[in-house]
Amino acid sequence: MTAAASSVLSIPDAVEKAGATRRLHADWQAGHFPVRGDPDAPLRPARPARPELLPPREMPRRRKGGTRATRVALIHAIAHIELNAIDLAVDLVARFASPALPRQFFDDWLQVADDEARHFLMLHQRLRDLEADYGDLPAHDGLWEAAMDTSHDLIARLAVAHMVLEARGLDVTPAMIDRMQRLGDQKTAEVLSVIYRDEITHVATATRWFGQLTGLEGAELEECWHGHVRAGFRGKLKRPFNESARREAGMEPDMYEPLADSPPGIDA
Repeated sequence: MTAAASSVLSIPDAVEKAGATRRLHADWQAGHFPVRGDPDAPLRPARPARPELLPPREMPRRRKGGTRATRVALIHAIAHIELNAIDLAVDLVARFASPALPRQFFDDWLQVADDEARHFLMLHQRLRDLEADYGDLPAHDGLWEAAMDTSHDLIARLAVAHMVLEARGLDVTPAMIDRMQRLGDQKTAEVLSVIYRDEITHVATATRWFGQLTGLEGAELEECWHGHVRAGFRGKLKRPFNESARREAGMEPDMYEPLADSPPGIDA
């Protein structure tokens, strides 16, 4: 299975990678290969020649408004996140595969990978509907930098890439859905709504496995998570938080509030 997952990571074309990810999940469900205990992930996943990858601080500021260009920019940015999310989930099973992990771990994360592939393909179609394509605009590599920083430790990967960065999507996506609805772009709003609901389950998956793999509960689990976040994430967690979605994903405010930036109007 690790070789099959690694082959997906080695596909540069984004659409082909999404399709291969969906086939990987189907083959796994059909029992076509066993778990192997020899991690086989490349240092970095293959990427298409476009988009140009820039440091986050050099990314052009996204303009507000309801023009086609601003909608394309938003959809393109989310599509890039979803492509990275495909690689994150597939890398998780390729890099950390071990017979010591139960089959349910691979069931869960290949399901996540399949969801992310489906999300990317939906967003790619919306770009095509708007006479655009993935790669037309620059993107940043911040999400994969976090993956590289946690490539040594499965628990750290879950803590930072999924319980911090992916959880941030729960906070910001509802406003994007509302914006698309106000602009009359119901198709994009529907795609974002599907992504939002699935991402709650993904963060819940990460939270559950973080607890199972650490064997901790309550204050000790929170302290462990805080330690990984402080070691692997730069800065504070950004407000506002979507408390209801985070709670549905198994993250209570007492867990993330100690790592948050100051509320508006209060100096740090």
